[in-house]
Amino acid sequence: MTGNDVLKNLSEYNIWANKTMLDVFSSLPEVPANAARLFSHALNAQAIWIARITGTESPVKVWQEHNLDELKKLHESASYKIAELVANADEAEFNRLIDYTNSLGQKYSTRVLDILTHAFNHATYHRAQTATDLRKNGHTPPNTDYVTYVRELMGQVF
Repeated sequence: MTGNDVLKNLSEYNIWANKTMLDVFSSLPEVPANAARLFSHALNAQAIWIARITGTESPVKVWQEHNLDELKKLHESASYKIAELVANADEAEFNRLIDYTNSLGQKYSTRVLDILTHAFNHATYHRAQTATDLRKNGHTPPNTDYVTYVRELMGQVF
């Protein structure tokens, strides 16, 4: 399995996990404010990294908060676009350096491969925080573990 295969798997898992979280959000009478804030941040970060990789203007700010409909739209654009970037990247693209300035004004240069890897890890981290907040507010969070995704993909029940 190549690095591209691993990232492709992670990009497809990311789509599934984000949709799974949004499905739980949709089932709630009201999404807890901090859960919405944390999940907004996870999706915002994906959109920001996409903008950096593609040399475009980010449509969102780092901690911009979104309602459920906006989150669904952001997922549709960001989660699928980042998967498209992975699918279309070759070795040269993965190794291309991206120069950017972070939200604190610090300048960095990072390989696309490392940015994409970070984006998927970052989303997993904040989905876990979101799940914790849902539970704290009396809701059952979704299981968005990677192995759960793989089991569903393979049609396994556990």
